[in-house]
Amino acid sequence: MQFHAMETRSSKRKKLAQIEQQNDAKKTPTTDQISDLPDAVIHQILLLLPIKCVAQMSVLSKRWKFLWTTFPDLDFTTLNPFPLVSTKNHKKASRFAKSIHPLSSQKLDFITQVLSIRDTKQKDIRVLCFRARVGFSRLNNLIRNAIRHNVRELDIEVETEFDTDDFFNFPRCVIGSESLQVLKLKSGFRMPPSSIMRTGFQSLHTLSLSLIILYNQPSLSDMFNESSFPVLRNLRLDLCFGLTHIRVACRALEDLNLERCYQLQGLDVCGAKIERMRVTSCFDAFCNKTWVKMNVPKLENLIWKFNVVTDVAVFENSNLLNEASIGFFMLKEGKVNMGRLQSANNFFSGLSHAHSLILENQTIEILSKYNVFIQPFYNLKSLEIHTGLKKRNVQALAFLFKSSPTINTLILKIVDDDKGERKQWNRDIWDMTNTEEEKYWESQIPSLESFLQHLKVVKIQGFLDCANEVTLTKFLLKHGKVLEKMILCRGYSNRRDILRRQKIRSQMMGFSWASSNAKVEFL
Repeated sequence: MQFHAMETRSSKRKKLAQIEQQNDAKKTPTTDQISDLPDAVIHQILLLLPIKCVAQMSVLSKRWKFLWTTFPDLDFTTLNPFPLVSTKNHKKASRFAKSIHPLSSQKLDFITQVLSIRDTKQKDIRVLCFRARVGFSRLNNLIRNAIRHNVRELDIEVETEFDTDDFFNFPRCVIGSESLQVLKLKSGFRMPPSSIMRTGFQSLHTLSLSLIILYNQPSLSDMFNESSFPVLRNLRLDLCFGLTHIRVACRALEDLNLERCYQLQGLDVCGAKIERMRVTSCFDAFCNKTWVKMNVPKLENLIWKFNVVTDVAVFENSNLLNEASIGFFMLKEGKVNMGRLQSANNFFSGLSHAHSLILENQTIEILSKYNVFIQPFYNLKSLEIHTGLKKRNVQALAFLFKSSPTINTLILKIVDDDKGERKQWNRDIWDMTNTEEEKYWESQIPSLESFLQHLKVVKIQGFLDCANEVTLTKFLLKHGKVLEKMILCRGYSNRRDILRRQKIRSQMMGFSWASSNAKVEFL
C-alpha cells in the first residue's frame, strides 16, 4: 500500500509538471507577432522610421526583405550618417549600411538600387522624396523609373553637379503620368512649350514649383487652365523667374499660393472653388502698368503681404470672406499716383464682407498719408492693426474705427519704428483733457458711436505707457459702453521704468469707465 501511494504521488507530480510546461509553451510566443501583421499595417509602422533603418531591417528575414521591396513611401531626405552595425549576426546589415553614405552621388546610387529591385507590376510607389546634387541624365532616369512604378507623390529638390548657369529641362515624362497626384519640384527648371503642357497632368491635384525659369515663354502665362490641370486643387509658385503675366483658371482649384514673383506685372485669377489665396512679395514695384484681377466668389481666407499697390485692381466681392491679412506698400514718389490710390480703394472694396481683418504697418502708413477711402466693413467682428501709433496715424485709426461699426475685438500691435514720437506720459496733466490728441478723440465720438457700442475686447501689444497709447486707452475706457476686457501687453522697457509704470497703472485704474463690467489686465 505504501509503495502504491508513493507511485501515485509520483505520477501526479509528473502530470502537474507536464501541465505547467504546456501552459508555459502557450504563454511563450513561438513566432514573430509583428511579422504576422498585414503588410499595410507594417508599412504604416515603418513610416515612423528613417528609410535607412527600414533598409537595415530587410536582412532580418525573407518576410522583412519582401516588406522592404514593397515599402510604398520612399523618403530619402532622411539619409544621414548613422552607427554601423558590427555584431556577428548582422554582417549583411553592416555592409549595407556602409554603402549608404550621405554624399549625393552615393545617395543617388542607393536610390537607383532601391528602384531597380522593385517589381513594376506589383510594387507601386506612393511617395518618392529626395534632395541631391545631380546631373541632367541621372535626374531624368530617376524620374522615368519612378513614373514606371506609378508614383503618386514626387517631391524633388536638386541642383546641378557643376557650377554653371545651365538649367534643368522639365521632365516631360511627368506630364503624361496617369498616376501622379502630387508634384513638388525645386530647382532651375525650364518649362516645356505650352503645346506639350496643354494635355498633361490629368490626375494631378497638388503642384508646387520653385525656382522655375520662364524667360521668353509668354505662351506659358496661360498654362494653368482647365485642359492642362482639370483636377488641380492646390497650386504653389515660388521664385518664378521671368514670370510677368499669369492667368490662373483651374476649375477645381481651392488653394493658390504665389511667393516672391518679383517680376510679376499682371495677375488674373478666376476660380469658382478657390477658398484660400496667399500672394506675398510679388509684382514689379518699378513698373507703371501693374494690375490684378480676382474673381473668387467662394474665397474664405486671403493673405496679401509685401506687395506693391498695383495700378489697376479689380476685386470681386466674396460673400464668404472670413479672414484677410493685408500688407501692401507704395514706393516713395514725388507726385502721388492717383491711379494707384483708386486701385487701393477698389482692393479694399473687395474686402467689405470680411469677418476678420489684419492690416500691416505699411498699409496704415498709406491710409494716413493718402487718405484712401474705405467702405464700411459691416460684417467685421475682429480688427487687428499693426502700427507705430504715431501722431499722423491717429486720423487713420479713427477712420478705421468708423469703418468698423460692429467689431467686438480690437487688437493693436505697436510697431516701435520711431521712438522719437513715443513720449512718456506726463503725470502732472493726467486728469486734464486739453491735449491735442484727447480733443481729437473726443470730437470723433458722434461718428464712433456704433463702434463704441459694440467693442468688447481690446488688446494692445507693445504697450509702453507713452502719451499716445495712454490717451487712446483712456478714451476707449471712458466711452466703451459694453467693454468687457482690456489687455495691455508690456513692450520692452528698462528696469528703471518699473516704478513709474506702477504709478501710471494705479492712476489708470482711476479713470472713469463707461462699462461696469470692464476689466483691465496688465501682462
